[in-house]
Amino acid sequence: MSRRPAPPRPRLAATAPLLVALAVIGPLLAACGSESVGAGSAGSAGAGAAGSPPPTPVTDPGMDGVRITSFTGPGDSAISAAYEVTNDGTEALTYSVIFTFTSSDGGSMGNKNVSVRDLAPGKTARGTIQADQLPSSAPLVTGAKVSQVLKVPAAEAPAEPGTCPASGIRVNTDEGEAAMGLRVVGLHLDNCGTGTYSVEGYPSLELLDKNHKPVTGIRILKGSSEITTGAGPDEQPRPITLKPGESASANLVWRNTTQSGTPVNVPYVRIHAKPGAAPVMVTPGLDLGTTGKLGVRPWKKTETR
Repeated sequence: MSRRPAPPRPRLAATAPLLVALAVIGPLLAACGSESVGAGSAGSAGAGAAGSPPPTPVTDPGMDGVRITSFTGPGDSAISAAYEVTNDGTEALTYSVIFTFTSSDGGSMGNKNVSVRDLAPGKTARGTIQADQLPSSAPLVTGAKVSQVLKVPAAEAPAEPGTCPASGIRVNTDEGEAAMGLRVVGLHLDNCGTGTYSVEGYPSLELLDKNHKPVTGIRILKGSSEITTGAGPDEQPRPITLKPGESASANLVWRNTTQSGTPVNVPYVRIHAKPGAAPVMVTPGLDLGTTGKLGVRPWKKTETR
C-alpha cells in the first residue's frame, strides 16, 4: 500500500515580518516610562529612540587612585557613572574629587564634587554620580572623566560642615574672589567648642606641592600692601578672644601674574591658627604665577549680625 506524502513544513521566512515588528516595538515599549534626565533622554531627540549613539565606553584612565568604572548613558533611565577611590598610600586620607560629564566632542556638560573621608590605606570606596537634567537642546552626554583629585591626611582635614572637631576649633577657607589677576581667599576660624579661644597675630602657613612636600622660593608677607592696595590698608594684629559660637577671619592675597620664569602653583596649605595649634590642611589652589610672594593678613574678629 502506498504511503501518503507528509504535509510540508512551515517556512521560517514566514516569521520574518513578526521578528522585525518585535525588534521595533520592543525598544519602544522599554522606552515608555523612562525618566527624562539630561540631554538626549526620553522625550528629546536621541536617547531611547532608534538611531541613538551607543554609550561611550569608559576610556578615561583616572588619576591618583580615582577612576570611572562604568558609564550608564543615553537611553537609560538616568545618565550616571560609577567610580572607585583607592588609597594606595600609607596613611588615612580624605579625598575631594571633581568628576566631569562630557559630550562626544569632549566638552564639559557639568561637574560633580565628591568627598570621601577617612579612607584607610589599601582600602577602596565606591559610589555613583548622576548627571544633572539638561535642556533637550543640549548636546548628548556620552561619557564621564576624573577632572581633579585633592587629598589630605585625614587627621588634618577640615571638619565637615555642621560638625565640630575634638579641639573645639574649626578652620576652613571660602571660595575666594578674583579680579584682574588679583586673588583673595578668606581663612575662617570658628569656635565651635564650649570654652573661649584666643589668637593673636597671623596664621602660620606651610605651602605644599601635590605630594605634600614644601614649596620653596615663595615669600610669605605679613600684610598685603606690597601686593595690592585693593584689599585695604594693612592692619596691626590684635589679641582676639573668641567665645563659643564666635569667629575670626584672615585673608590670603596674591597675584597670578606670569612673566619670565616658571609659574608656581600651590595646591595645599597647612595652617596653624596659632603656635601649638593642631594643623589643618586646606586646598585654596594658589596660582602664584611668577610673583614669588603671598600676603597674609592678621586674624580679625568677625562681627556678628
